[in-house]
Amino acid sequence: MYAIVKTGGKQYKVAAGDTIKVEHLDAKVGEDYALDQVTLIENNGNINVGKPFIKNAKVVAQVMSHGKGRKLVVFFYRHKTNHRRRKGHRQEYTQLKIKEIVEA
Repeated sequence: MYAIVKTGGKQYKVAAGDTIKVEHLDAKVGEDYALDQVTLIENNGNINVGKPFIKNAKVVAQVMSHGKGRKLVVFFYRHKTNHRRRKGHRQEYTQLKIKEIVEA
């Protein structure tokens, strides 16, 4: 059994027991978090597709940790003007452990 959920503008294929990193969520470590934007659920060959989401379906996950990703370097350059600027960016994330998939 697996599901496709949407969070933070991205879609993730998850199953019970999986660990995923998603965009930063406002939840405390150790709490349960419900992802309610479920677009597809597959259960023993039966596929349930939402339009766009499945009503009353959710994926329950436990918040494992918060953190920052690796540093990305952004370099701005304009030719003929001696204009250069170097910036760094680290995206915040939340690590989730999938507990169960609840169908409608």
